[in-house]
Amino acid sequence: MAAETPVSEPMCLIENSQEKGLVIHQEALRVLSEITQPVVVVAIAGLYRTGKSYLMNRLARERRGFSLGSSVQSQTKGIWMWCLPHPCQPGHTLVLLDTEGLGDVEKGDTQNDMWIFVLAVLLSSTLIYNSKGTIDQQAMEQLHYVLKLTELVKLKAAPQSSEDELKDSDKFILFFPTFVWAVRDFTLQLRRNGQPISEDQYLENALKLKAGTSPEIQRYNQLRECIRQFFPGRKCFVFCPPANWREMDRLQELQDDEIDAEFQKQVEKFCCHIWETSPVKTVPGGHIITGILLGKLAETYVEAIRSGAVPCVESAVLALAEAQNTAAVTEAVALYQALMAQRVKLPTETLEELLELHSQYEKEMLELFMARAFEDDIGTFQLQLLHQVEGKKEKFLKDNEQASREKCEAALRHLSQGMERQIRAGVYRAPGGYQLFRKDHKELLKRYRELPGKGVKADAVLLEFLQGRKKLVENILTTDLSLTQEEKKMKSAQEQNEIDELKKKVQRKEEAAKNQKLQNLSRSWDEYTKCLRKKLHLSSEIQLEENQKMIRLKTEEEEALRREGFDEKAKDMQMVKEKLEEERKSKRDKILRVAELILSVLGTAFGVIRFLRI
Repeated sequence: MAAETPVSEPMCLIENSQEKGLVIHQEALRVLSEITQPVVVVAIAGLYRTGKSYLMNRLARERRGFSLGSSVQSQTKGIWMWCLPHPCQPGHTLVLLDTEGLGDVEKGDTQNDMWIFVLAVLLSSTLIYNSKGTIDQQAMEQLHYVLKLTELVKLKAAPQSSEDELKDSDKFILFFPTFVWAVRDFTLQLRRNGQPISEDQYLENALKLKAGTSPEIQRYNQLRECIRQFFPGRKCFVFCPPANWREMDRLQELQDDEIDAEFQKQVEKFCCHIWETSPVKTVPGGHIITGILLGKLAETYVEAIRSGAVPCVESAVLALAEAQNTAAVTEAVALYQALMAQRVKLPTETLEELLELHSQYEKEMLELFMARAFEDDIGTFQLQLLHQVEGKKEKFLKDNEQASREKCEAALRHLSQGMERQIRAGVYRAPGGYQLFRKDHKELLKRYRELPGKGVKADAVLLEFLQGRKKLVENILTTDLSLTQEEKKMKSAQEQNEIDELKKKVQRKEEAAKNQKLQNLSRSWDEYTKCLRKKLHLSSEIQLEENQKMIRLKTEEEEALRREGFDEKAKDMQMVKEKLEEERKSKRDKILRVAELILSVLGTAFGVIRFLRI
């Protein structure tokens, strides 16, 4: 079961200070580590003192929370986080990220403004850009951070190998958030050429390109092209002023009847949209991000920035895979251990019974592992899982044998108490004593064999019992004067034959048990292979779907450019789309080849494990 969302107040996730730079807060990571639910991450960015925190508090369905402030100074430093139960998606956590206001002149060095924006983009599943007034050229230029994303975000760790290879920025749409532009204190009429338009149409009109090749027009178009290409999922909301400007410094204290009714409707509409449509945070490969993984993602990106590197999505996913797969192995082994400990009653009557229960719970454990694990380097972790579970199984097998041994030894001690008294009394040393001993001995064996639940060591313990009595039997035979020497010799041979037959039976059982264990190991491997094939096949389908999604979005942008009369730009977009199509055609075969290679390597490793078990 996913852990419930911790009830928390807003807390600093990433501190931004002139002395230390960007620093991640351990307490925030601790809170995230308790969230095993999928997270919907909504971040807000924009110029300082534009009312970002107010909107985030409303998304939290609170009037207070994130600091609003009332001066011209930026109140939020770094990135602050608030984790809440999602209002519309049970079993999910809503993580609100309130970012430091951009462009605060009092900060002096604004280098970290760019990194704050980059982190907001990389960590969120929905990014809200908050501005005031209108979406004009000035408002666009204040969003110049988008232009730097191509320099400050990498998709792959390896450099571009050829000019024909797609640039990382061509694939930003694969993992960038949906984009919502919130325009505050909007006082214009939503009309164009005398006709009413929607808020979305207002944004799209603002993003239209201009024809021409002058430096001014190129600059005008550059940012708009980036927004259109990086954020194909766009939405716009406009908000009228909430109250008289004199009341703005205490906005969070105002009662509903003191706040403009139209503004309240706009805020409600905005919040409902965010709650109902914001997607779960994912990374390339379709991996769903939980609170634990969000913390790891933030750590990885901040460490990269602090080291002077550029955040790399591929490297971050690999770091997540290592953490997640390690945790998946631990969880899966713990589940197996718990199921076996709770539901297996030792000793089992047969080895088959225990191995069947092992296979049943191993299957449940594998399902958990495959659901949790990333496919990146999954083979290595699956081998770790197999090795650890085999170790746990061996321990249960030994415990089963020990429990059986203890039960059988106790049973024989109890059943032989009467004979032991007869032996101490010397009853069997009198003439005819051997025949009396054999009668009592047969009755003991009969009662022992009828005793249920002895387990897998029943015959082996009985053999040891008989071997332990061999000298006693010889002494009884020797002292029985009613038997001739020839009869004694024959009886002694019969006693030895009984032991030899039981010894052969025990050896056959041990050989059969060895074969059963190897067959069970092979069956386990078949199940592991089946699950891995299924996982890799699903991964390939997700990657192909992601590729198809990029092609679809590029097609839509290409068509939009053609409609606007930008045929050359549309041709460039078509070339990107064709390269994506080529990737899609070759990707399935490549994925399947890699999958077969992984299975081959794992098969070899399994062969070594099997050999060591023989």
